[in-house]
Amino acid sequence: MALSSQTTDPHYVDLCPYTSRKHCRQQSQAGCTKVHYKPDIQPHTDLSLGDCSYLNTCHRMDTCRYLHWMVEDPLAFPTPATPSAQDALTKSQMSSNSALFPPQWVNCDLRHLDVGILGKFDVLMMDPPWDIHMSLPYGTMTDDEMLKMPIPSLQESGGLIFVWVTGRALELGRDCMRTWGYERIEEIVWVKTNQLQRLIRTGRTGHYLNHSKEHCLVGFKRPADKVGEGSMTKEEIREALSWVKSGIDTDVIVAEVRETSRKPDEIYEMIERACPGGRKLELFGRSYNFRPGWITLGNQLETDCLYEPETVERFNQISIPSEKSNKLPYHQPKHESMIWI
Repeated sequence: MALSSQTTDPHYVDLCPYTSRKHCRQQSQAGCTKVHYKPDIQPHTDLSLGDCSYLNTCHRMDTCRYLHWMVEDPLAFPTPATPSAQDALTKSQMSSNSALFPPQWVNCDLRHLDVGILGKFDVLMMDPPWDIHMSLPYGTMTDDEMLKMPIPSLQESGGLIFVWVTGRALELGRDCMRTWGYERIEEIVWVKTNQLQRLIRTGRTGHYLNHSKEHCLVGFKRPADKVGEGSMTKEEIREALSWVKSGIDTDVIVAEVRETSRKPDEIYEMIERACPGGRKLELFGRSYNFRPGWITLGNQLETDCLYEPETVERFNQISIPSEKSNKLPYHQPKHESMIWI
């Protein structure tokens, strides 16, 4: 599963492989209509040092002496928009009787949340705060805390799970899947590119080799009578996942890095193509993860927003552990933004 060979994204722009217009003209006589970059030269820039390894993700842009780049024509890039329900799921992907709720989220500490009030989900995705023994701009969870998370209570057998892992967390992620009662069936690889669409060769992670990719482990919840046994047969797996649309994507995503921990939008599109119906939950999410048809849980979110009547009712009866307040009142939002497809 992954990025299609030819994108239909209206926000896609074609970048010139020569980067700057000057270099492009030196290499080609024909007029180039693709997007170009121009050097962003500041008083402290030292051109002899070459390009900054981090480009537009540099944390010291105001003082960095390496060369940075800017888009020659900023209007060439469409203004990013919040994904609409129609963008997320099309009529051909949903039955005529299905309701697609607007983005929903809950600000909470997942270590203490009673996930039973959320009900069951067909798809789970998470980017856990693995303890990778590095200085990170967010809190992490110990290996033991991750292994003890009540993930199995969020799904019935046959439910899909997508778990992002990196570095030393790769094996830990696989261990977590086994402990939670899941069978790993796929691994999606995100090949990271930088602002200039080049492969990232240097970064802030990696012990011996710089990390230019991340893995997303894909698994499904094993039936209760299969937990603890050996690998299931292909026939058993096929039967358990008969509700999933298979063979419509590849297992590689090539996409630009953005904010810290932010994953490519393509992963959501892949999941929604493979699993167009059912409930979807993202754990350890942030506000930029909000998406129609999904519920997002995390401790860096805005004031809670829920639309599902049954979920709202359950939340109204309890207090949710949160970094923003000890007791959060829940009120069912208006449903005028619910979209029927």
